[in-house]
Amino acid sequence: MRNDPATAHLSRAEQASRSPAWRAWLAGIDDTTAFRLTKAWHWWRRPDQAPPTGDWRTWLVMAGRGFGKTRMGAEWVREAAERNYQLRIALVGATEDDVRRVMIEGESGLLAIAPERTRPHWEPSKGKLTWPNGAQAEVFAASEPERLRGPQHHLAWADEIGKWRDGETTWDNLMMTLRAGRPRVVATTTPRVVPLVRRLAADPRVAKTRGATRANGTNLADSFLDAMRVYRGTRLGRQELDGELIEDVAGALWTRGLMETVRVDAAPERTRVVVGVDPPASAGGDACGIVAVALGRDGRGYVLEDATVSGVSPEGWARAVAACAARHGADRVVAEKNQGGEMVASVLRGADSGLPVKLVHASRGKSARAEPVAMLYEASKVRHVGAWPALEDELCGLQAGGGYAGPGRSPDRADALVWALTELMLVRRAEVRITVF
Repeated sequence: MRNDPATAHLSRAEQASRSPAWRAWLAGIDDTTAFRLTKAWHWWRRPDQAPPTGDWRTWLVMAGRGFGKTRMGAEWVREAAERNYQLRIALVGATEDDVRRVMIEGESGLLAIAPERTRPHWEPSKGKLTWPNGAQAEVFAASEPERLRGPQHHLAWADEIGKWRDGETTWDNLMMTLRAGRPRVVATTTPRVVPLVRRLAADPRVAKTRGATRANGTNLADSFLDAMRVYRGTRLGRQELDGELIEDVAGALWTRGLMETVRVDAAPERTRVVVGVDPPASAGGDACGIVAVALGRDGRGYVLEDATVSGVSPEGWARAVAACAARHGADRVVAEKNQGGEMVASVLRGADSGLPVKLVHASRGKSARAEPVAMLYEASKVRHVGAWPALEDELCGLQAGGGYAGPGRSPDRADALVWALTELMLVRRAEVRITVF
């Protein structure tokens, strides 16, 4: 049965279920044996869920929802921890709650899959798992990448890296902790077109497992599989179910192809420069979007710089705005005042008393404000001086109708660009309420 090419893709359990002899044996086993069998990963694992062979450091599991990615990551960690009492392991998710809820306490998490005699002790208050033999795992969140400065690990499991805020920063910090023994990391994720996923998917040194939801159909509800048929062939279906990395987001206002057509080496003589600012909602919160644009003598808008900053105080981002305005000789700084009101102008004035600040109040959603600006790009009226990957990733994540499927929680850079180009080229038609200081 196991040598039959028609069943080679199935798990041992799936293959056994096709044999009358095996079915008879399974029907006669006692409850204790049946329970032990549920914990036997080698029995349930399909060939496409096995770790790669060879001398790899990074294993990327990029597959559709329901493929079994979480179980793969958890079983890989469990097996390693049970074999080596010295291991120190990092468990990294988008948030600490995600690590706890999915990677540790979830139905395919580390606690659920462990046999009773080797089940680790979980201390939620410390964010730590300890196996009976002494191996330990510690919880980390991509929302706090700086916590990964200092610790040392042998192994790491990074889950849903496509959801990570500050994904590349977190990943790079994590890589620097993997300096003990024979360091390895498994990254499990549903594909998303964000810099970190694209980077790992394109890296030839990374071992990769890809797969579709349907590969795990035996363990999924028939009603779910039937309901998913409507997405077959769509961009959403290809990404979320087939596990494909789709470079363009469905319904995106900007496409990757369009971005490649707008690049120039330099801007012509400029008649006006505007800096757009999307202030963070709180100190240390989202990034402060800062984008400088210019109007050329040819009537086109030119994106000069993405000067966005993250993780700084209000005084810090205000200084970054003032410095950007000074570098480009801006005659206007346009800042959204929905988050902070007149405080935004006050903070900016504190950095530079002569800063020409205009506050704008958003009366529409980000995507709705972005649509007229996207039309300027379509009409070949905007150029990018050089490449601004982080900004362009956010632009390509904005969707018609109000969605956002780009990196991070919020398109701060893209919003700053929209405010700047609206002021520069569309202000007479923009539906915003304006206060000038």
